[in-house]
Amino acid sequence: MDFSAQQIAAFVQGEIVGDANATVNTFAKIEEGKPGSITFLSNPRYEHYIYDTEASIVLVNRDFVPEKPVKATLIKVDNAYETLAKLMTLYEQSKTQNKGIASTAVVAENAQVGKDVYIGAYAVVDEGAVIGDNTQIYPHTYVGKNARIGESSLIYSGVNIYHDCQIGNHVTLHSGVVIGGDGFGFAPTPEGYNKIPQIGNVIIEDNVEIGANTCVDRATMGSTIIRKGVKLDNLIQIAHNVEIGANTVIAAQAGVAGSAKMGEWCVIAGQVGISGHLTVGNHVTLGPQTGIISSIPDGKTMMGTLPIEDKGWFKVQAVMKRLPDMYRELNALRKELDELKKGKTQ
Repeated sequence: MDFSAQQIAAFVQGEIVGDANATVNTFAKIEEGKPGSITFLSNPRYEHYIYDTEASIVLVNRDFVPEKPVKATLIKVDNAYETLAKLMTLYEQSKTQNKGIASTAVVAENAQVGKDVYIGAYAVVDEGAVIGDNTQIYPHTYVGKNARIGESSLIYSGVNIYHDCQIGNHVTLHSGVVIGGDGFGFAPTPEGYNKIPQIGNVIIEDNVEIGANTCVDRATMGSTIIRKGVKLDNLIQIAHNVEIGANTVIAAQAGVAGSAKMGEWCVIAGQVGISGHLTVGNHVTLGPQTGIISSIPDGKTMMGTLPIEDKGWFKVQAVMKRLPDMYRELNALRKELDELKKGKTQ
């Protein structure tokens, strides 16, 4: 379906500069723009692409003033990146959704399935499970006993949701996600390790997205909780009884150990490790490969395997580059000092 610049501008409350009748039917990066595509420019570093792009429409910030003529039609908006995301969401929502239950799916007789639900081939919905309206469950997914999934959620193929876990509305779980696997609980004995039964569950609130092959373990007792708006990347481990605060984002290969509590609006980079039974405050930023071994107050930015505040970390990195020279200078000074001491004793 084609949309004109005039239609798009009306929807996003933008200002058209150029041909209001220009039409688009797809999205593209600005450097790969083709006729019939819409793209955006928000980072000044990419401005040079706007003068050569073949895209028909470019979203730009209202304060953008081109230095040269631009072939494309511009739509000026308050925030080009956010506007593009809004349009892409609308585009996704306009696609026809699957509906119905595949003949090879297995749905327990006492499971509750809402309106306009899709359950794909070889998926299993176990006893007592509840599936909300408009939710999509793709093939080879398992929904355990008494598990609950809210409305308009998207569960891709190969997801496993264990018994008693609760998934909110508008949640997306990508392939390979495991929700509610046992927490890592073992009691040491002289003969080995005895398993501690994990009798809690996982609660995932609304508008959460979890990337492929990420695991969220069930609580030993009580609940492991992922609050509303959280975004988890691929290959993340969230341990038993962890709580992740609202709107926190965590990048790939990070791990959060048992019973750790994380605040709201945190930004956690890749390969971060957070020890168990500690608290990370609100609005905390943790740089790549940061290791957290003690609680962090609100608003801090931490970096490094042994974490220190960001300004101190940058100073350490600057000094590390000079360590070989500093080591040579230190040895030379030691040699001079030894010679001076030797001269005084003679």
